[in-house]
Amino acid sequence: MTDAFLRDLQQPEYLHVLLNPIPLYGLAFALFGLIAATYLRSRGGQLAALVLVFASAIFIWPVVRHGDLAYNPVLSMADENGQAWLKAHVHRADQLIWLYYTLAALAAAAIFIPKKWPATAFPLLCATIVFAFVSLGAGAYIAHAGGKIRHREFRNTPPPKTEVEPR
Repeated sequence: MTDAFLRDLQQPEYLHVLLNPIPLYGLAFALFGLIAATYLRSRGGQLAALVLVFASAIFIWPVVRHGDLAYNPVLSMADENGQAWLKAHVHRADQLIWLYYTLAALAAAAIFIPKKWPATAFPLLCATIVFAFVSLGAGAYIAHAGGKIRHREFRNTPPPKTEVEPR
């Protein structure tokens, strides 16, 4: 069993599926904590939640990396509609992934800048919260197409028409 698991960890498509919930679910929990800490006016709670927002957002890098490596193997496994959904998934990720990197930078700014300029704390918190909601929406939009690649039971609409250059 351990050998099979270790072999699975060497497959980029497995790692992509294993890791991709972290930026979504992790960010959702971190955002909830950030809103609660902001409501309670707990700077310690805000800092802890901001670290979680940063970690969840920056974790998009290994997700994208393993997704890029998995493109060709998944393309060969998918049926025609699945291939169309894969192309839509890649297109959406390529267009929107910058939101997560920007959110990570914003969360880092919200952690460190108020140490020198305390008046920036609340505006940076608010901007982080708004950007986290936008990033969550983008992540759900990307994942919506990704879930339809190999799961026919989720395909209740035809795949979108998207032209994507092969990887």
